[in-house]
Amino acid sequence: MLINFFNRAMNIMLNFAKFLGLLLILIMAPSCAGLGVDPWDRDLLAQPAMKLDGNAAVAGLDEKMYYSKEASSGGKGFAGGGCGCN
Repeated sequence: MLINFFNRAMNIMLNFAKFLGLLLILIMAPSCAGLGVDPWDRDLLAQPAMKLDGNAAVAGLDEKMYYSKEASSGGKGFAGGGCGCN
């Protein structure tokens, strides 16, 4: 009798947990609908200032410093040592 009571209580709690999980999924699902870029914002993201390396001269200097300091691997595919004389 006591085991039967605990089994029924456990079933009620599991059903309640399933209900809460489903409710949580239904509440959170619409929040994924706003991901992405709106069409009227794409022109702002296409401007040169939004590039990862917006200034070509600065990007070139950064690459030069990077591959000059990478003595063991040569940096971004460039051969040479760490002295910067390549």
